[in-house]
Formats: sequence, structure tokens, C-alpha cells
Amino acid sequence: MSAPRVVPDPVGRSPEPRHPSVVRGIIRSLRPKQWAKNVLVFGAPAAAGALTHERPLVDCLGAFVVLCLAASGTYCVNDVFDRDADRVHPTKRNRPIASGVVSVPVALTTAAVALAGAIGLSAALGRPQLDIIIAIYVGLTLAYSKWLKHQAVIDLGAVAAFFVLRAIAGGVATKVPLSNWFLIVACFGSLFMVTGKREAEIMLLGDDSGEHRATLSEYTPSFLRYVRSVSSGVAMTAYCLWAFEKAQGSKGAIWYELSILPFVLAILRYGLVIDAGRGGAPEDVVLGDRPLQVLGLCLVVLFAIGVYR
Repeated sequence: MSAPRVVPDPVGRSPEPRHPSVVRGIIRSLRPKQWAKNVLVFGAPAAAGALTHERPLVDCLGAFVVLCLAASGTYCVNDVFDRDADRVHPTKRNRPIASGVVSVPVALTTAAVALAGAIGLSAALGRPQLDIIIAIYVGLTLAYSKWLKHQAVIDLGAVAAFFVLRAIAGGVATKVPLSNWFLIVACFGSLFMVTGKREAEIMLLGDDSGEHRATLSEYTPSFLRYVRSVSSGVAMTAYCLWAFEKAQGSKGAIWYELSILPFVLAILRYGLVIDAGRGGAPEDVVLGDRPLQVLGLCLVVLFAIGVYR
């Protein structure tokens, strides 16, 4: 852990070290930047045209908040489990729990409060199926933090499942039927991003990757490229079939079909980012890559015109 910063005293008194704020460390441990992943809850309701009605919109917003609380609680628990491994990572060692800014008891208390808030709000929404999805999400995340992350291939599926559960949560919260094609796109698109995350970690850590995460020493670049190729291919094919299915008998047929182009280009752009070694944090890629943002906006606009015209 780096030494505390010393602040000079203008009147000649002995300087005192300024320690990082515990409150700020708790907020960082909740990882608010990663709440961007939870916008997936709006996917199914938006595609079904349900968000123009007040109740589905409120339920979807509620599900978004529930997932933010649940995710933040599990992030704290995960960082407690990973604090020793994070200390050998060039960037994760600065996490509040790994660096000692936030103690383990404080982190676990914060996690308990966040998870209790998620469970309470989910129950208040009155959607029993959402309660089940949140319980599965929390249980799977805790199992991942303790065991599943140490099993090669299983860890890829588990992280991809977190994204899919977010997408399903939006559907069950608003009682919108989930298309089979939608679920396939969500599953394999998530696997594509998770595989890119592992590739970026191996590129960053090199021969020391196994010290940070044991499964990284089991993956070879050729295997990860294979998984990425398969998952991206399935995701693009499923999206095309979903768009064609939506276009059948619809006044917005051309808009659904046009949305295929930005979707495919977005997948290819993300693949290029991964090859450059910048896929370690999907939220940073989405929030920091301007071409990808433009393609995403085009995709949303075209699909929205098809749904709401």
C-alpha cells in the first residue's frame, strides 16, 4: 500500500499524513460505474414497446435500482475474497479493500445493507418472479466469488449468466414475454464480452496472470479466440433472425432490418478493441469508445423507430 500523502503546513507545524477517505472508499467499492451494465433490464421491455406505459416503466426502473443494489453488495463481497489476489494486479491493487482503505468488517457491513435494500425493494415491487431472479443472481455471484471463478470455462459461463439475468429481470419485472432469439443474443453476446475480458487480463498480466486468477494460466490465446469467434458468430446470426422475425407483418420492417448493420459493426468494433488489449472492463469500453457509442446509438434509434413508429 502506498504511503499516505504528506500535506505541508504553512505555519511551520509538523506535517500530518492525509489518509484516503473511508466514505469515498466505500462508494468506490460499490462500483457505481458498473451500474451501466444494468441498463440491460430495459432491453426486453423496450423491444416490446412497453416503456411508453407508466406501470412497466416504473417497474423497469425499480428493477434497475434493485440490480444496482444487488450488484454493489456482491461486488463488496467479491473484493473481500479477492483482496490478496488484487494486490498483485497493476490496477486492482488500488481497490479500496485491497489497498486497506476499507476494512473487511466495513465492507461486509456495506454488502449486507446493499443486499438487504435489494431484497426489500424487490419485494415491494410485487413481482415474485423478479424476486427469484434476484435470488439466483445473488446466489450465483457469491458462488462465483468463492468457487466458480477458479474453474476454467465455468467462470466464463457464470459471468455471462450475470448479464443474461439482468436482461431477464427486465422482462419479468414488466411481464413482457422474452423472445428466444433475444435470449440467445443476450447469452452469446455476453459470452463474447467476457471472453474478451479474459484475453485483456492475460495480455496485461503476461506470465504473472496465473498469480492473479488461477484459470488465466489454463486459457490459451487460441482457445479464447475460438470462443470469441463462436460466440460472436452465434450472437450476430441470432440477432439477424430476431430482426427478421420482428419485421414479419410489421410496419417498421425496414427499420428492424436496417438495425442489423450497426449491431454487426458494433460486434466487430468491440472485437477490434479486444485485440488491442482494451477489453478488460466492458463498462469502460462502452463508456470510452466513441465509435462504439455511435454504433450503439444508431442501433437503438433504428430499433426504436421500428417498435414505436
